[in-house]
Amino acid sequence: MSYAYFEGKIVPLQDANVSIATHAFNYGTGVFEGIRAYWNSTHEELYVLKGPEHYVRMLQSCRILKIRIPETVEQLMETTVEILQRSEYREDVYIRPLAYKADPVVKVKLSGIRDACSIFTVPLGDYLDVNKGLHVGISPWRRLDDNAIPTRAKATGSYINAALAVDDLLESGFDDGIMLTPDGHVAEGTASNLFMVRGDKLITSPVSDAILEGITRTTLLELAQDAGMKIEVRSIDRTELYVADELFMCGTGVQVAPVTKVDHRPVGSGRPGDKTLTLQKLYFDAVRGNNPAYRHWLTPVYKTEA
Repeated sequence: MSYAYFEGKIVPLQDANVSIATHAFNYGTGVFEGIRAYWNSTHEELYVLKGPEHYVRMLQSCRILKIRIPETVEQLMETTVEILQRSEYREDVYIRPLAYKADPVVKVKLSGIRDACSIFTVPLGDYLDVNKGLHVGISPWRRLDDNAIPTRAKATGSYINAALAVDDLLESGFDDGIMLTPDGHVAEGTASNLFMVRGDKLITSPVSDAILEGITRTTLLELAQDAGMKIEVRSIDRTELYVADELFMCGTGVQVAPVTKVDHRPVGSGRPGDKTLTLQKLYFDAVRGNNPAYRHWLTPVYKTEA
């Protein structure tokens, strides 16, 4: 049985329900996080990846949307671990915390509405195939301007932007897509950050180019630096994607997914590149607890780690 945190208690997931009149359901006034926990069968352990960092970001998103919840980062982590323990997972898991405007109020506003927090979990393997190269397209839907709907807040309502983009791309035969900023620079994937390799440099867009301040993105920058790769954070032009040597997407959902074709043009050799595969291996070794150097990123659930 799966469990959830709802209205201050841990309950069976099927009992964690809100009214259709809930403000967040009607107006998208909520924020969320996506956190992964990775199962290591050798260690007989489930590792939560960078849980505190995700909860810090969620509380920052709360500040932007004027959501105030009493739970601290430490309390949210304790609750998350308890939910996972009760659910007795022995597989990879996706953790979805939400903070939202909870009252049944028919009024477009933020202030004066009760706030609430919930957490639920579901088993989740690969969101996208991380072994094959993805064929992505440039979406005609532009990434939201931070002065319209804040891109650094992981807000529930803002994801209609990604939904519109990815649905069009899937119907056009692409695996996923890349979105541009309002002024035409490369932002990120529909729901993931993006890295490009040109020459000997690993390049990614700055946080000021309408991207989510990705935790997986930060993780990969650290891994790349430790591996001695040259890193450049700068704005990226659309046509650079057509002449890049390598491309890959990253995020909690997609993990590290090579891109081998953009708008029907092969990326580099048309196969996943060396730097991409190196970072992908480093990432999976770290998140599954197989590299002791990065064990501090992980919170063991069952406390049975070797």
